[in-house]
Amino acid sequence: MLINFLFNSNKMFFYFILFFSTMISISSNSWLGCWIGLEINLLSFIPLISNSNNLLSSEASLKYFLTQSIASLNFLFIIIMMMMFLKNFNSNIFYNSILNLPLLMKMGAAPFHFWFPNIIEGLSWMNCFIIFTWQKISPMILISYFYNMKFLFFIMILNSVIGALGGLNQLSLRKILTFSSINNMGWMLIAIMISENIWLMYFSIYMFLNMNLCIMFYLFNIFYFNQLFFINMKNIIKICIFINFLSLGGLPPFLGFFIKWILINFLIFNNMFILSFIFIMMSLITLFFYIRIVYSSLMFNYIKMKWFKFKMKNYYFIYIFSMSMISIMGLPLSTFYLYFF
Repeated sequence: MLINFLFNSNKMFFYFILFFSTMISISSNSWLGCWIGLEINLLSFIPLISNSNNLLSSEASLKYFLTQSIASLNFLFIIIMMMMFLKNFNSNIFYNSILNLPLLMKMGAAPFHFWFPNIIEGLSWMNCFIIFTWQKISPMILISYFYNMKFLFFIMILNSVIGALGGLNQLSLRKILTFSSINNMGWMLIAIMISENIWLMYFSIYMFLNMNLCIMFYLFNIFYFNQLFFINMKNIIKICIFINFLSLGGLPPFLGFFIKWILINFLIFNNMFILSFIFIMMSLITLFFYIRIVYSSLMFNYIKMKWFKFKMKNYYFIYIFSMSMISIMGLPLSTFYLYFF
C-alpha cells in the first residue's frame, strides 16, 4: 500500500521536479535563479496535493498556490529593487530584513504562519511530510545567505513561542505536528546561523522523526487525537508513537535531545542565556502536549466495543519498531559527543 503510493507513475515525475527544483534554488549563482527554483518547486507541488475527489484537498492546493505566489511575487520585487538601488547588498540592514520576509512566509514561519495549519488540514500524511520537511530546505538555505542577526533573533523567539502555545488546544494530529514544525523552525534558524553542518544534522534528525510519525499515522489512517484510543491498537505500537513524539520534543535519552543539547551548549557558551531559557521553556510546553496525546492513548480505556481491529503486516511492524529503537540512541550519542568534542 505504502510502496504503491510512493511509486505511483503519475506522481513520480512531479517528485522528480520537486527534488531538482530545490537543488536549482540552493545551488544558483544569482537571486533570480533562486526565485526560478522556488517557482518550479511550487508548480511541481500543486499537482501532488490537489485531488479532484477531495474538496478539502482542492481547497488546500488553491490556498497554498495563492500564499506561495504572494511570497514569490514579494521576493522577486525585493530582488529587483535591490538590483536597481543597491551596489553592495550587505550595506543595507533594511533590505537584509525585508528579503527574509517572503522566505519566512514560504516556509510557514511565524508571524506568517496563519496559512500553514489551514492548508495542512486538507492534505494526506505523505504530503504533510513533504511540506514539514522538504519544502523548508530552499527558503532556509536562502535565509542563511543574507540575514540580519537581530531581526532573526526576534523571529526565532516568535517561532518558538507560537509553535509551543499554538499546539496546546489542538485535537487534530496534523495541526499538532504543524505547530511542532513551527517550534522546530526556531531551532533550525539558530542552527543554520551557527553552521550549515549543524543545521543539516538537526534537519536530518527532524526529518527522520517526522517520517516515522507520518508513516505510522498513514498506516493506521489516524488524523485526530481521539482515534488513538478508539481503535484497537497493540500497546507496542502505542509505545513506538510515544518514543517518536518524545524524541521530537527533545527529551533525553532520545535522539531529538542530542541535537538540541548541542545548540543549547552553543547558546550558553556565547552568553545567550535568555534565548536558551526561552527555547528550553517552550520545549517543555511542546513535551506537555505530546505526553497528553500518549497518556490518553495508553491509559484511557474506551468503554464501547472497538469494532476496528488493524492487522499490520510483519515488515511494517519491524520497520516501526526498528526506527523507534534508533530514536532511543540520543543519550549515547550525547555522551560520545561530550567525551570527544
